[in-house]
Amino acid sequence: MPYAKINGFNLYFESHGTGPAVVFAHGRGGNHINWWRQIPAFSRSFRCITFDHREFGLSCNPPDDRGKHAFVDDLVKLLDHLSIESTYLVGQSMGGWTALNFALQYPHRSRALVLTNTTGGIGDPSVVDLLVKRGDAGASRITGPGFDEENPDLAFLIAQLRTLNDALNPPLRETRASFMTSRDGPKALELSKMSTPTLMIGSDHDVLFPPDVMRACAKLIPNAELKMFEGPGHFVHYERPAEFNKLVMDFFTK
Repeated sequence: MPYAKINGFNLYFESHGTGPAVVFAHGRGGNHINWWRQIPAFSRSFRCITFDHREFGLSCNPPDDRGKHAFVDDLVKLLDHLSIESTYLVGQSMGGWTALNFALQYPHRSRALVLTNTTGGIGDPSVVDLLVKRGDAGASRITGPGFDEENPDLAFLIAQLRTLNDALNPPLRETRASFMTSRDGPKALELSKMSTPTLMIGSDHDVLFPPDVMRACAKLIPNAELKMFEGPGHFVHYERPAEFNKLVMDFFTK
């Protein structure tokens, strides 16, 4: 298996295809497998890097308890290990924390940023207050209305992947609500200085990061584009892969 020995532990990663690099950062309930509907398409034109965040999937043995605070440092070390100087970034849900903060800290290594179904951990009151006001909406159904009934095979596969994720991933350090509503992330002033081209993708049935939250995030990032899908839930890249893939590829190529 491909591991990179970084920061004192073995971080699991995969590399598919050739061309400009694209890093795909998975969400809190997943691992590198979550991008199975993207890698076959993107790897025709890009070098696709997937990985398991520390304490997730096959990267479950870090020697310290820095958790999410080490995500960016881990990614930097992984890119150095792979001799990748600059990359496109795609972060979904928790992976948005990694992608956004990487772009903020290393703008010279960030070619473009895609944040899908995520706030990227923005800690500005204009975003966090909306999440706090909503309370913990829960995520018992991660897909949009009718998706499971119309796609029973995919619904079954997603359920199996979630079971696998739960078995691989250790107990999480904090509740979903406290993770989502943390105020220690980037604020408006820091975000106003961003120069990385940014695309934000949301959906009207995302119970975790609903449309008003996504719009509030997009207002804080200079020239950010916002695309809202009608129908999907928290995983646009699962439910609308063809549209999602084309949207992101077009954004990269322009």
